Parts: sequence; C-alpha cells; structure tokens
Amino acid sequence: MKKLIICCIGILFFIVGTTFTAVASEEEKPFDAKEAIFEHLLDNYGWEVPFSHSTRIPLPVIIRDNEGSWHVFSSKKLEHGGNYNGFYIASEGDNKGKIESLDADGNKYRPLDISITKNVFALLIAALVVCICIFPLARFYRRNKFKAPRKGLGAIEFVIDMVYSDVIRPILGVEARRFAPYLLTLFFFILAINILGMIVVFPGGANLSGNISITLVLALCTFLVVNFMGTKHYWKDLFWPEVPMWMKCPVPIMPVIEVFGAITKPVALMIRLFANMLGGHLIVLVLISLIFIFGTMGAAVLAGTTVLSVLFSVFMNLLHFLICFIQAYVFTMLSALFISLARVKGEKEIKE
Repeated sequence: MKKLIICCIGILFFIVGTTFTAVASEEEKPFDAKEAIFEHLLDNYGWEVPFSHSTRIPLPVIIRDNEGSWHVFSSKKLEHGGNYNGFYIASEGDNKGKIESLDADGNKYRPLDISITKNVFALLIAALVVCICIFPLARFYRRNKFKAPRKGLGAIEFVIDMVYSDVIRPILGVEARRFAPYLLTLFFFILAINILGMIVVFPGGANLSGNISITLVLALCTFLVVNFMGTKHYWKDLFWPEVPMWMKCPVPIMPVIEVFGAITKPVALMIRLFANMLGGHLIVLVLISLIFIFGTMGAAVLAGTTVLSVLFSVFMNLLHFLICFIQAYVFTMLSALFISLARVKGEKEIKE
C-alpha cells in the first residue's frame, strides 16, 4: 500500500511541476512535447529541482581542454547559456547538451569530459542504496546466527532467499554459492536503479536503466563472467563443436554461428532491459504531454484529457513498478543461465 501511495505522489509531483513549468514558459514559446520528453530522459549536468526546471542542483564539472589543462568547476556556471573559461553547453548539433569549447582557430571541439553528471551521481546513489540495504542484513547475521530478521531486514532477506532459491540454485546447482554474490548484487543494483528512476524528485528521476550505455556495461559484466569462468568444454564447443566435419571445415559454419551466439547473448540482455525501461518512461511522459497538447482546445477538452492522462499515468506507473522487479529478475535469471551454459563439463571432466 505504501508503494502505491509513493507512486501516486510521484505522479502528482511530476504533473504539478510540469504544469508550473508550462505555465511559466507559455508566453515565451509553445509547448514542445519532444523537447520536454527528451529533457527528462537524457543526461545533463544538473539535477532538476521540483516545480522549477529552470533551477537545478549543481554538480561538479571535470574537463580537460585540447591543451592538456584540467578544469574543475560547478555546473551552475554553465546554466542558462552561461560561458565559463570558454566552455559552454551546446544547444544544437551532434554535441547538443554536452560541453563544447573553441580552439585557437575558432573551431568547435569537445573536451575530455569526466564530469559527475546526473546519471553518474545517480549510479553512486544507487550503489549506496544497495549497500545500505544489504550490509545491515549481513551484520545482523554475524551477530545473530540463530535469529531471523524482522520488518525491513526481513523483507530484504525474503527477496534474497526468493532469488537464490528460485533462480540461482536451480540453474547453477552446486556452483550456486560461487556465483550468488555477483548475481544477487546484479539483481539488487538493477532493481535500485529501476525504482529510483520512477521517483521524480531528488534523489530519483535519473533514467539509468533507460540509458543504453548503462545496460551495456551491465551486460558486459555478465559477458566477462561467462567467458572468464567458462570451462574447457565450453571453449571447445565454441570453436570446435561436435558436429559433422563438413559444417566446421573447410568453411567454419558452426564455429562462426557459435561465436556469434556468444556475442549476441549480452546484446539481448542489454536491449531487453533498455527497451522495457525506456518504453515505460516514454509512455508516462507522452500521456502527461497530452494534457498540454490538447490544452489549447478549450477548458472541456483540457479537463477530460487531464483526467484520462492522470488515470492512465497512475496505472502505467503501477505497472511500471512491477516491470522494475520483473526486469531485474529476468536479467539475473538469464545471466545465471548463461553462466551455467559456460560451466558445462565434458565427459572427461565429469569422470575426473
């Protein structure tokens, strides 16, 4: 019940904040749904303040210019088209939304940028949330070996036991304990970034799982674990599978297919998580944008659109909350499955 209330409050915050922003900018320019949607989905150098998208919580900018000098300053100096030491945020072109500068000849270039952006800061917050949830449970069991935790720790233990007993152990068998730390960390981290992405106000609001670079790194971690922990039989089947000779020599048909399959597995993980989470965010933002798109058609149309948009948005957020858990569960399950396929042993290894 509390989670439902939090989702509804998040929707209300978003609606009120967007309404205030739209009203404040109504005289300046008409509502641009595409710009408003991508502003919420893309990364930036500040964290939006509720009810005022023109004001942002500044974050540290760390860049290296083309002469090799490092510059560290607050992103507040670049707000509202600001220019600091020749650096500014591009408003158009391929580097739109990124920091640019001009060289000695007046040509635009993008400096080496390792700034703590909204997404980077959100990743640190998500990691901190996972630590805050898991470390107290580990501490509890070190001090109370024969007692069961209650309340919040009990709920976390229930989720851990569910993932371990229903996913990790049935798939990996005797090697479940070996890979459980990685898989459980993966599950809780994905769940944390998914849920934080649903919260509109700070420290939430960053579209991490809807950012393909984030899902790429998560999939790459599983790819590395799978291939570094693969057995000799796994590598043999990858480059010299047990098929008729004409399928692997002189034309290596099956080896190419096997290698291609090993590469496409993490790609499937990446796209699945990215597409599902981005799609959920997009649907809610589009539904809210309908209020302002139809707002110029009169009070009756505006009232009807607002009611329908809010109801569907609340429904989609509740559904999206379920998807947050499902996607973390599926990503963990597929990772465990890929690891188990790489840990398969041949007949000689089994006899030994």
